[in-house]
Amino acid sequence: MTYPERIVCLTEETTETLYLLGEGHRVVGISGYTVRPPEARAKPKVSAFISARFDKIEALHPDLILAFSDLQADMAAELIRRSHTVVTFNQRSIAEILQMILMLAGMVGREAEGQRLVQQLASGLDRIRESAARFPSRPRVFFEEWDDPLISGIQWVDELIEIAGGHPIFPELRTAKLGRDRIVAPDEVVTRNPDVIVASWCGKAMRRATIVERPGWDRIGGVQAGHIYEIKSTYILQPGPAALTEGVRQLHALLAHVAGVEPDLITAGRGAALHDDQAAASRGRDP
Repeated sequence: MTYPERIVCLTEETTETLYLLGEGHRVVGISGYTVRPPEARAKPKVSAFISARFDKIEALHPDLILAFSDLQADMAAELIRRSHTVVTFNQRSIAEILQMILMLAGMVGREAEGQRLVQQLASGLDRIRESAARFPSRPRVFFEEWDDPLISGIQWVDELIEIAGGHPIFPELRTAKLGRDRIVAPDEVVTRNPDVIVASWCGKAMRRATIVERPGWDRIGGVQAGHIYEIKSTYILQPGPAALTEGVRQLHALLAHVAGVEPDLITAGRGAALHDDQAAASRGRDP
């Protein structure tokens, strides 16, 4: 059996997953938004999130193109019309992220490595869950995925907040797959009175003044206490290894601060350890 050898990844999480599996050499094209792993940045950049340079993709002669969600449906359709093989993932929960990793591992003949990576990621989440169990209370969290209109966190983010020790204030919206279905009224955020606000504006830098100057938000406990934080979208809004390592680690660290406790050292360092394993895998040996 032969496996794809020239893979174009239109989003970052499949690129990072392939590198973690020790298969980064198969990646021939990446999204311009790719940050992880740093060495992947040397690959040709062929797409943004909702647009692509089809001529650059075709020049790479890919035998597999990986896309994500309805937002890339038009790109995927055009590539299919051009006779390319396209696989579009649609993971929205932690379970689906882990399933994506297993599926991708199977596509490149690395099933055992995929199982090992999934177990490693799941164990890391368990360690953070255990650390969060020490919190004297669980801070109420508003995760702000976009600022205007206000969009609350997608499912995997809400799940990571709970693992990290927080209580999402809009749990009823977590399974809404589209951003427009998670729009919330600013007054409702005031009513639910979060202890902490975490912003990740899909690649746009957070402006603290935008948050604190909203009408009535001076009555929110988290605003009064100064508990307003940013986590870069490449860490928390990437539905792949980044969110399950560095993203949740940052969430846990800031929630531990709000709760008045120190995160476990073993938890705090896990993101770096995973990428040490990745580096070993890319050299073709066990870490």
